[in-house]
Amino acid sequence: MKKKLLSFSKKICKFCDRQKVLPVLCAAGLLTWALGAQSLAGLLGSKSPETAAHAQIDSLNRTTPRSSIVNFLEACHAQRYMIAARYLDLRKISADRRLIEGPELAKQLADLLDNEPRFELEQLSDDPAGNPRDGLAPDMDVLVKLNPSDEPNTLFLQRITQQGAEVWVVANDSVTHIVDLDALEGASEIEKHMPKFLVRHKLLGTAWWAWISLILLIVLLFVLSHLLSRLFLAIFTPIVRRFAPSLQSYRLATLTDPLRLLISLAIFRAVMEVVTPSALLRDYLIKLLVFFFTIGLAALAMRIVDLASTQFLNRLEPTERALSYSVLPLGVRVIRIGIFLLAAILILASWGYNTNAILAGLGVGGLAVALAAQKTIENLFGAVALVSDRPVLVGDFCLFGTQAGTVEDIGLRSTRIRTNDRTMVTIPNSAFSTMTIENLSRRDRMWFHPTLRLRRDTSPDKVREMMDAVEEILRQHHMIQVGDVPVRFTKITDYTLDLELFAYVASADYNDYLKVQTELFLQFLEAGRQHGVGFAVPMAESITVNPPELNLKGDLSFHPAAEPPAVPPPQG
Repeated sequence: MKKKLLSFSKKICKFCDRQKVLPVLCAAGLLTWALGAQSLAGLLGSKSPETAAHAQIDSLNRTTPRSSIVNFLEACHAQRYMIAARYLDLRKISADRRLIEGPELAKQLADLLDNEPRFELEQLSDDPAGNPRDGLAPDMDVLVKLNPSDEPNTLFLQRITQQGAEVWVVANDSVTHIVDLDALEGASEIEKHMPKFLVRHKLLGTAWWAWISLILLIVLLFVLSHLLSRLFLAIFTPIVRRFAPSLQSYRLATLTDPLRLLISLAIFRAVMEVVTPSALLRDYLIKLLVFFFTIGLAALAMRIVDLASTQFLNRLEPTERALSYSVLPLGVRVIRIGIFLLAAILILASWGYNTNAILAGLGVGGLAVALAAQKTIENLFGAVALVSDRPVLVGDFCLFGTQAGTVEDIGLRSTRIRTNDRTMVTIPNSAFSTMTIENLSRRDRMWFHPTLRLRRDTSPDKVREMMDAVEEILRQHHMIQVGDVPVRFTKITDYTLDLELFAYVASADYNDYLKVQTELFLQFLEAGRQHGVGFAVPMAESITVNPPELNLKGDLSFHPAAEPPAVPPPQG
């Protein structure tokens, strides 16, 4: 089995590597489980081998205080009171009365637990040894604390031995008080004014009227939550404005959706104290509320991080924003991922899972993750190298490979560049960080280096005049920076005399460079016209001939317009 799982996980890793996607963690987790670092039961709970052995012996699953009461309530809601009575310690009741009083006591206890809004299954220990921090004897645990008529009453669980197995049951002293507590409990004030059939009929131990009330509450909160969040923002906005005056209202409005969720959940939880569902349904609802509440808090925290990063950027100087546009988004993404992982761990912990075992399993599986996600890790370190070394920043125009473009985003996996054709090029960070990158946006000035080609028949005096005129034009232009020799006579070819110009345009903006270049070229042409100097152009030889005439034989013949001069014979 382990070999099959190893082979399957390797196939998943190869597929993820080809597709360049992140979900290789699934394969890594499967591989870790197959290697036996952590069993599935160890990751999802804190059950020890001793607990597993007891679970096999005790068919009613009374190995922990929580599992005992959960199974007790499930049996009562299924109206299997004979089985539910086995979760009570009835040793003080005579054997002939247990068959009659046991089921009735189980029904009464289930009603007490269902009607007590402060009772939550999550408060019970899920350890076979019970809760060692409650100050009670090792074999005793608190089941529920009731306060009818303002008189505290507590029911306890006790660990006893039955048929060689240690099981948790309702203590015998508490069983004798169930009848008295049930008599004091009575019907609630709301149920007294409800139709009898809505109180009598139940689903999952919860009366129909409670189901209807909770469903209507959800619909009402869905409609009114928008108004509630607006009201909350109206109260909260002036407080925020005092500490952040530059924060725009529309940015603060991005907090509306998570606030709607959190406010709705808080109201729903408060109403559950009045409209009391059964203990089992209350346990499910509380777990669901914890899930959504944690998700809402995480979403709110992420949006607050976005607002804080935006405010931080707005307060920076323009010269400092280029670096922040590259570093800050990457840091924000890391923080958002951290918030998400923290929320996931909190949800699992609130649901009773052993997060220590999960973290230990992830630690053992770190090697598998590293092997399966080599490309992903390479890209992540490439992103760190780009941010730390800063060869380019977001907004820079650069040359990379055989292409050029403007950097639009540096992510955790890849860098996106907008080319001059307005296409988007996505390059993995591992490859981009190793490229030779020419950052054109980092120029402090631009090199002006044209070559003026004069005609070959230009006299030396005219060449000197043209050089002096060009140098004067360069020195007089307010955006040109020149050295000691800005104009150089560099080459004599068969057709041209080449003048090389060496100067800088005092601007890093390419548009400014083009404007200056146009102005200078026009002035060079004007200087050449004034000094009678012509610029070389491509030369071609032309021969004029008469139109072809057709002879008598049908052949084409050509007749030159003039006879070429006779070439004198060579002398001597």
